[in-house]
Amino acid sequence: MTSKYQALPKGVSEARFDAAIKKFSAALGADQVLTSAEHLRPYTKVMMSVPDARHQPSAVVTATSVEQVQAVVKICNEYKIPVWTISTGRNFGYGSAAPVERGQIVLDLKKMNKIIHIDPELCTALVEPGVTYQQLYDYIEDNKLPLMLSFSAPSAIAGPVGNTMDRGVGYTPYGEHFLMQCGMELVLANGDVLRTGMGGVKGDKAWQVFKWGYGPTLDGMFTQSNYGICTKMGFWLMPKPPVFKPFEIKFDNEADINEIVEMLRPLRIANIIPNAVVIAGTLWEAATCGVRRSDYITEPGATPDSVLAQIRKDKHLGAWNVYCALYGSPEQVEVNWKIVTETIKRAGKGRIVTQEEAGDTQPFKYRAQLMSGVPNLQEFGLYNWRGGGGSMWFAPVSQARGSECDKQYALAKQILNKHGLDYVGEFIVGWRDMHHVIDVLYDRTSEEETKRANACFNELLDEFEKEGYAVYRVNTAFQERVAQSYGPVKRSVERKIKRALDPNGILSPGKSGINI
Repeated sequence: MTSKYQALPKGVSEARFDAAIKKFSAALGADQVLTSAEHLRPYTKVMMSVPDARHQPSAVVTATSVEQVQAVVKICNEYKIPVWTISTGRNFGYGSAAPVERGQIVLDLKKMNKIIHIDPELCTALVEPGVTYQQLYDYIEDNKLPLMLSFSAPSAIAGPVGNTMDRGVGYTPYGEHFLMQCGMELVLANGDVLRTGMGGVKGDKAWQVFKWGYGPTLDGMFTQSNYGICTKMGFWLMPKPPVFKPFEIKFDNEADINEIVEMLRPLRIANIIPNAVVIAGTLWEAATCGVRRSDYITEPGATPDSVLAQIRKDKHLGAWNVYCALYGSPEQVEVNWKIVTETIKRAGKGRIVTQEEAGDTQPFKYRAQLMSGVPNLQEFGLYNWRGGGGSMWFAPVSQARGSECDKQYALAKQILNKHGLDYVGEFIVGWRDMHHVIDVLYDRTSEEETKRANACFNELLDEFEKEGYAVYRVNTAFQERVAQSYGPVKRSVERKIKRALDPNGILSPGKSGINI
């Protein structure tokens, strides 16, 4: 039977959905309720190796206030309609703006884009979910505030609330974004408004400076979950340092990854290098410089090592390209620079490139911008490497040990190449952990290559899990599969919380594999 809607929520008839749409229009305004194919198109674009139809929303509603969000959840409860919430909706590589399951309505919070408060002395911010990093950067620059942002890449169109709620990371000393979060306001499934930390105390002024409040600390349970809708978030901003010194270390051989990590880990743990260090592979950096695979080879399959060597030579890249920065007073930077250079000299490997030497050349320029809190979109160049719009980020975590990274790199490259795809990846060195981010790039316009990419992603998950590695974040097509990696007890607890807070299961059912 043909419906006038692009999809219908599971178990909801067209007549019942008609009634709900009328109520949404009355509560929000007709211009904030979208159902036509034209209006839904931006919310249906996915880059995953599954049919678009699996993630087709039934409608999109936008809200401009907390009261409107409360109205949405009230109607969703009444009509048993699942609602998938997005903030800026740019979750490229992890599912984009489309809902996790067909038929869910999308609640788009991009119009809730107020920068509520920035305190330049305490270095705190309070923002709504639609605020982008570019908007925040422009505000800081226009008001000449001595503050620095931290964000993921590409950054300009993403936002701090969405990235933090999905536990994304950045490239500055404040790069562990959830660690820097301080205070959330959330609309719960029953319409109640919860403020975490000190936010529930009437007249309190410590909401953005003291994370813990009193009793259980609840902020973490609302990240990567479907227990509430975040409508405000506080977070800490880094004071802009007097000196910022970015630099790169180039290594010629893929086998150097072990020694690179062993050299860097003590410097990170001791905060000699205070930011999240990036160890980027050849193709990651080449693609962000505008290199396309077709510039070098037209045959299908994995790119041969001989071609990788030619790209390195042509673009002056290393097999591994390490990006770090020093921050602080001139005296601090001078002392730490001496420690860093002596450490590299002792290692007997690696060529140091400073900003003075690199100038405005790419990829050094955009890496320096990321490490200094200047938004850019340079990493979108990744999608031109193969073309065709296919991208799925595979992001396993390991200890920051050279042997672990060596093992992960070899395993990932072997699986990707087996399926005719390329290793396009980077390691991000935390204090003691390693985020290994791999972009599984493929031509989504090719049915055959899409099938290979899907098989490849499944094999990556399976084989890494056999070795004791799990991902910390994944696209919406594989969230149920990844949830299984973390065991039945965790899943049971998550379901119990879900049933208690959201008995009708209306908030983003299926997110992170969580259902009632």
